[in-house]
Amino acid sequence: MAEVQEGNRASYRALLDDIGPVVRQYVGRRLRNPDDANDTYQDILLALHRARHTYDPSRPFEPWLFAIVRRILVRCRNERAARDAREIPVAVLPNVGVGGDGHVKLLLEQAFQQLSPAQRQAFTLLKVDGLSLEAAAPRAGTTIGALKVRAHRAYRVLRRFL
Repeated sequence: MAEVQEGNRASYRALLDDIGPVVRQYVGRRLRNPDDANDTYQDILLALHRARHTYDPSRPFEPWLFAIVRRILVRCRNERAARDAREIPVAVLPNVGVGGDGHVKLLLEQAFQQLSPAQRQAFTLLKVDGLSLEAAAPRAGTTIGALKVRAHRAYRVLRRFL
């Protein structure tokens, strides 16, 4: 991490390669839903990137890392609990009015319009077309990692809007 703080990209890649499987496994054991686990893992990587300047090289790395992991995990669990408290899952969308004028379909279309073109494409490829990340990334003309980030951001925008 000290080399990462100095701007060494190769060290950053090596660090992420080293910690990625460990963090993913840690999160996966605590969150049973694979989508929640993947979203949380992405949040952890973003938080790690934002907090990298706070690491003190004279101290052990692992406790610093897992303090971030636990904080993000708790935040994501709390967000999930709040979402579950206000959402009702349905198998088929009802065709009922929303706000008197529109319909659920209109609300969903408005939510979809809140996405950037890249986010809309990622969402469509992964959730509407049902493609795997490996199949969707070349179609989007990007890497799997970048597609994951686009999709994750799309999910967050849609959650906030809906």
